Amino acid sequence: MEKKDIASCTLEELTEEMVSLGEKAFRAKQIYQWLHVKLAESFEEMTNLPAALRKKLDADYEIRKVEMVQEQVSKKDGTRKYLFCLKDGNMVESVLMKYRHGNSVCISSQAGCRMGCRFCASTLDGLERNLTASEMLGQVYRIQRMTRERVHNIVVMGTGEPLDNYENFVRFIRMVSDENGLHISQRNLTASTCGIVPGILRLAEEGLQITLALSLHGSTQEKRKKLMPVANKYPLEEVLDACHTYFQKTGRRITFEYSLVRGVNDGDEDARELSALLGHQNCHLNLIPVNPIRERNFEKPDKKSALEFKNKLEKNGINVTIRREMGADIDGACGQLRRKTMQGV
Repeated sequence: MEKKDIASCTLEELTEEMVSLGEKAFRAKQIYQWLHVKLAESFEEMTNLPAALRKKLDADYEIRKVEMVQEQVSKKDGTRKYLFCLKDGNMVESVLMKYRHGNSVCISSQAGCRMGCRFCASTLDGLERNLTASEMLGQVYRIQRMTRERVHNIVVMGTGEPLDNYENFVRFIRMVSDENGLHISQRNLTASTCGIVPGILRLAEEGLQITLALSLHGSTQEKRKKLMPVANKYPLEEVLDACHTYFQKTGRRITFEYSLVRGVNDGDEDARELSALLGHQNCHLNLIPVNPIRERNFEKPDKKSALEFKNKLEKNGINVTIRREMGADIDGACGQLRRKTMQGV
């Protein structure tokens, strides 16, 4: 019989588990703190638990480990990219970025991805499976253990589409922000979606305070369809309506992500269309010079062209920034390191 994934249990669920084992309810909080505050990786570390309980836990439960396989460190800015191996041999990527305001970690929500965005390496081999809440938490915990530094901000923008793994993703958000765990403010949590409308609308009703980042990448429905197959199912107008609903329900301003691809979506017409599209939205636009991948011939514009594109948008009243490129000298784009390793390159 497969052991239960104990680190995916909420405190309430863990309390029920302990009571069902005939243990006192307070044992749940002790175990929860060992898992999510002290970041224990074995039941033997839980020294304030009776030996009999530790033995019982070891028999029925498991703490799924997220093991580091490879680490790349940028010589330019110190960004660290990690390749982690999961229990079943699947691999996922995480990135640690250090800023003056604190450490930010980008984590994966799935092993692989089925969304098919044309500029992304994560999707080239399709979706393997969803990650559990503990496997998402485990990426953050492993980075904290290795660096011995606290993570202040988390972005779910690595491999995978979080709203395609909705239940586990929301469980992760609630657990990582739980006052009994790492207690990271929900306002310091950002999740990126390619635009799954039912998921956005459902998320709006969860009572969460996370930032939603929409991968836009095209200034019209037709242009978006060429880059993002998901646009065939969820038209841009519906996606923007769902984003507006999210803002109304949560009060959280939407961030739009726009990968700048030279000669594809960085022209004068694109700037005009983008200005018209977002002019009435309470939002922030992130311009991201595309990170080239070997399997596609997309190239990023030069710095002068990117700045000119930004200036055109600003003149039209759009709140816009060009995202600072981090880890440009390593396999920084989502899915690059994982795919190279899987292919033995």
